[in-house]
Amino acid sequence: MPAIYISILALIAGLLGLVWGADKFVNGSVGVARSFGISSLVIGLTVVSIGTSAPEIIVSINAALKNSGGLAVGNAIGSNLANIGLVLGITAIVAPIPIQKHLLREESPILILITALAGLCLYDGQLDRGESLALGFLVIPLLIIVVKYKKSQPDADVETHIGTESIKETSLKSSGLWLIIGLAALLISAEITVWGAKDIARYFGVSDLIIGLTVIAIGTSLPELAASIMSALRGHHDIAVGNIFGSNLFNILLVMATAGAIAPMNLTQEVFTRDYLSLAAMTLLMVIILAVSLAKGKRRNTGAHLSRTVGVILLSGYCCYYLLLWPSMMAG
Repeated sequence: MPAIYISILALIAGLLGLVWGADKFVNGSVGVARSFGISSLVIGLTVVSIGTSAPEIIVSINAALKNSGGLAVGNAIGSNLANIGLVLGITAIVAPIPIQKHLLREESPILILITALAGLCLYDGQLDRGESLALGFLVIPLLIIVVKYKKSQPDADVETHIGTESIKETSLKSSGLWLIIGLAALLISAEITVWGAKDIARYFGVSDLIIGLTVIAIGTSLPELAASIMSALRGHHDIAVGNIFGSNLFNILLVMATAGAIAPMNLTQEVFTRDYLSLAAMTLLMVIILAVSLAKGKRRNTGAHLSRTVGVILLSGYCCYYLLLWPSMMAG
């Protein structure tokens, strides 16, 4: 069998392992948290939110340790683009999503702010340790603020419980075992994924950055895609959209920041001018769509929702980004 086929199989196996490992890691973590009496609200906003970004986090750490900074940053930016254009777009096409005011009033400003801070870090073509640590430390106050705010809302714990209701009650011993198994699967799968991705990049003569922005980004976004579609089909619409916002925040504050803290990196100017600006544009497009949908719903007194047309627009925007990537893909 040609070596490139082995690399492709390794990449596919690694991505599948990441999805499986993330699921077991989240289930085990939730079980352990429940065993210590932690509320569903806190579990949903912390353990589940961070757990769904575990594939991106582990892959980027592994890539940074192997001096593949382009793959690590490409994974973070590419995953955020995939979450908005691919995950939210396909979810809206499959099942139009009713939306609530708090997405525009609360979550959107935070996401715009964090995305802007990422731009400041990437503008000079460098991601140094100081910038990365500053971004990473923002996770703690952000989680504290969000948990305190959600606790003050009526029925907050009931609503957040929806995100963990499919996870069965298990003993501490069993949950701890699955947590360890899930983490081990993530670590091993990340190693296989990065090895396969780098080998494919070398074979086709494309950069690690391009592989991170495309294949790795889509592969590590599979948990968000599955979670959002299932949540939308079950009528848990806040969870479907909330997964996107939460994952995009953690991809910047944990995935990109952790990689930069481990191995400060010099990046090509395209990372800012092409990739980051595309992410900023897609983020603003999503927020504008939310604002227009809420305004229309209020005017017509029908309630706001993300229609299938909106889903097609978001998916089309994601496809347009690939047109920007095409010259770099063909350069090899």
